[in-house]
Amino acid sequence: MTTDDGQGRGPGAALVTIGAFARLSRLSAKALRRYDELGLLPPALVDPVNGYRYYDRAQVRAARLVAWLRRIGMPLARIREVIALEPGAAAAAIRVYWARVEAETAARRDLAAFLIDQLSTEDVMTSVGTLGIRYAAGTDTGAVRETNQDAVYAGARLLAVADGFGAGGAGASTAAIEALKPLAPGGVPAAELLNSLHDAAERAAHAVRDAVAASAAPEESGTTLTAMVWTGSQLGLVHIGDSRAYLLRGGELFRMTHDHSLVQSMIDDGSLTEEEAFSHPQRAMLLKVLAGDGTSGSGPDLDVRDARPGDRYLLCSDGLSAVVDGGELARVLAGADEPGTAVRELIALAEAAGAPDNVACAVADVVEL
Repeated sequence: MTTDDGQGRGPGAALVTIGAFARLSRLSAKALRRYDELGLLPPALVDPVNGYRYYDRAQVRAARLVAWLRRIGMPLARIREVIALEPGAAAAAIRVYWARVEAETAARRDLAAFLIDQLSTEDVMTSVGTLGIRYAAGTDTGAVRETNQDAVYAGARLLAVADGFGAGGAGASTAAIEALKPLAPGGVPAAELLNSLHDAAERAAHAVRDAVAASAAPEESGTTLTAMVWTGSQLGLVHIGDSRAYLLRGGELFRMTHDHSLVQSMIDDGSLTEEEAFSHPQRAMLLKVLAGDGTSGSGPDLDVRDARPGDRYLLCSDGLSAVVDGGELARVLAGADEPGTAVRELIALAEAAGAPDNVACAVADVVEL
């Protein structure tokens, strides 16, 4: 065994002691031992006699990357994957991870704002049932796909759209919506709406996992889900993936949901425009979904909003929103005399644009009871 003189020279010219490597990598020896125990950064050589750890100088880059990834909160399992990648692929993986973190943070911020607003009023989370809805829904296989993996539902208390993917996608989208239907028959008291949405979202996640498992489909199968639950003058929103909810109010169209997708994260950070996103090759890469191997990210976004007479809502899969721009959506929604007409015209717009994907949409008008 070659002796070490404390200057980083040990068994082999490229190997250095843990102390010397700690100085090179700017990590403590304690951190290096911890990363070794976790399997993140094993030493190049462990002396079989005295147990001394020796590192290769070429490991410095990986050591520093591990430290930085831990500082941004990346889980250990994900770090193992990232440090094994080439630089370009590692950069893409970090972008995807951070986009998911920002999306989850934004969802928590919105929910916190809602709770602060509701708890600041005297009539905490109460509402009088004064509004109802007229509704219609429709779906179409499109011009390219052989099967329809989209699912849609419209009722007096519930609207929902789900866009399945993978071999078990059709079962996943149907299961997600079926899991929400217990909310529909009797309605949900306004004071319990947020808790009911949370419970329903968990049921949907379990239902999707069960449906995918029962179909013997690959774990990559799953679905998006965007749904609204009505109670009095309030509506609850459940959303995960890139299906969307829109509101037409006062002649202006507002998008109510935030896509959980890579291109949306790039739009958010200014590296991509809305126009560029339409044709981006990674447009279909989702950061959060209900999946057969568990819900990615922190689960669906939950929100509660006030409804007004005259509001018109649209829920749709990306088979519509990815090929028809917001201006055309607003034109049809503003001009249609009733929800059924709007649904038919919107599906026709997708077909006129080539309908490369399945299309599903539901339209609801808020009316005074």
